[in-house]
Amino acid sequence: MQSLVEHARTFTEHVAANAKDFERLADGQTPEALFVTCSDSRVVPSLITGARPGQLFELRTAGNIVPPYPGQDRPTGEAATIEYALCVLQVRDIIVCGHSHCGAVGAILRGDDLSAMPAVRHWLERSTDGRTPPDDAGDLPGAVQAHALAQLDTLRGYPAVRERLAEGSLGLHAWYYEVHTGSVSVHRPERGTEFARL
Repeated sequence: MQSLVEHARTFTEHVAANAKDFERLADGQTPEALFVTCSDSRVVPSLITGARPGQLFELRTAGNIVPPYPGQDRPTGEAATIEYALCVLQVRDIIVCGHSHCGAVGAILRGDDLSAMPAVRHWLERSTDGRTPPDDAGDLPGAVQAHALAQLDTLRGYPAVRERLAEGSLGLHAWYYEVHTGSVSVHRPERGTEFARL
């Protein structure tokens, strides 16, 4: 914790050295993309993409799960973030980024007993929506990639996403980040469910 505190204490020096960049942020934000990824501390969107402050609008959830659109009677923070990104910030792209060594997808694959963590269990159950895990429980990378694609399908159920897709003003992308190598693979729709390295 102390290293975090020390960095926070001296961050103003970094801001002062880059004053013009930070001053323009006071006027508002115009991010290029909504980046949906896991809460996992090893996944750092700005590090992966090289994004500067103001370039990415982020949504981080356990297992990079996008819950189904809730409607007005049961709003969620995730739905509010997605709606704001599209309707107010007018992002042009949404990236759902899964990652290697994902504990959430691994738990689904293995059928882990999560009874001691009921909130986690319920969250993961919602993400599978009754779908059974793939037969090959040893193929975590493949399962994570399929999981990212499933989140894109869920996003298509959001009214704002549907509208922007119909206009042709929104791109949906699935990425897979390998924690131990830093490589990023992207889904190639023309090749079915295949992901290819950038």
